[in-house]
Amino acid sequence: MELDAFDASLGQWPQLPFQCTGLLLGNGASRAVWRNFAYDSLFERAQKVRNKPLGQTDLALFKSMGTENFEQVLSALNLTTRVNAALAISASAPLNRYYAIKEALIHAMRSVHIPFRMVQPDALRGIAEHLRSYATVYSSNYDLLVSWAVEHAPDGFDDLFDVDLGFDVRRTRTQATRILHLHGGLHLIRQADGTTRKRNATGSALLDGFAINQPGEVPLFVNEGRREDKLRAIRQSDYLSWCHGQLANHQGALCLFGHSLGEQDRYLLEAIEQAGVQQLAVSVFPLSDAWVLSQKQYFTALFPGREIVFFDATSHPLGVPSLNVPVPKPAVKRKR
Repeated sequence: MELDAFDASLGQWPQLPFQCTGLLLGNGASRAVWRNFAYDSLFERAQKVRNKPLGQTDLALFKSMGTENFEQVLSALNLTTRVNAALAISASAPLNRYYAIKEALIHAMRSVHIPFRMVQPDALRGIAEHLRSYATVYSSNYDLLVSWAVEHAPDGFDDLFDVDLGFDVRRTRTQATRILHLHGGLHLIRQADGTTRKRNATGSALLDGFAINQPGEVPLFVNEGRREDKLRAIRQSDYLSWCHGQLANHQGALCLFGHSLGEQDRYLLEAIEQAGVQQLAVSVFPLSDAWVLSQKQYFTALFPGREIVFFDATSHPLGVPSLNVPVPKPAVKRKR
């Protein structure tokens, strides 16, 4: 459709003509709380952090594997270390690089993530209350906002993780709101045997202790990168591949909040198409009339023949301006 086939008006979330059974969260939902989540690439950020950034040897490893995904490189180094130990090969380089890359990742994530102490309890309670209104929440964000909200008000939620046994596809039936992390999360760990568990930490410790885990374990999250990169990481995880299968079988109307469904996330679009979703509610931030028109044209082209309702993102409980936490300005050093 041409742009002149649309107008720049947006509906309000409370007046939505149908009820959504599922919610697909994108980076815009996190940015509504903390604008520093607007970073382009965690891989790029890890090269520029002040404390122990990725070095040239580390970058050579990423390049040799053709990826910018930390989980894949850390898993490869972990496997190499275990193989060397089994064969009695004395080589410290793989383990040294494993810890160096993990440390750069820790500093990069802490430089962009909102501190737990700055998130108001009322905000977490409000987020949880809204998430609870869906049968399934699909989050493609790997930050901790959803986890903190569920932790703050856990009644009515199920993330499908057993505290002692981790994730098991045989124990996934529930009547509660399911929280599925399509790209993993900072609270999830891939164990040495390939299974997935949730970290036991809560609150600020969930961020402070990120990536500081047992030998042989790596953080399970898919950071920015090429579509092929992300798909490879997803297919190698029982948990992530199962979550994507659930999206591909979603029943009912779906709300897209803060998600652009760009080329790098084409597989998410394909999953929604496979599910045969006929009704979609799409959030649009009212940046300008031209922006609203372009978004309407974009999503209408993505989902031809579907019933699409566009609504003002700031009218949604996850996008209200009161959720936004101002980012403190860095201190300016005075010259002596």
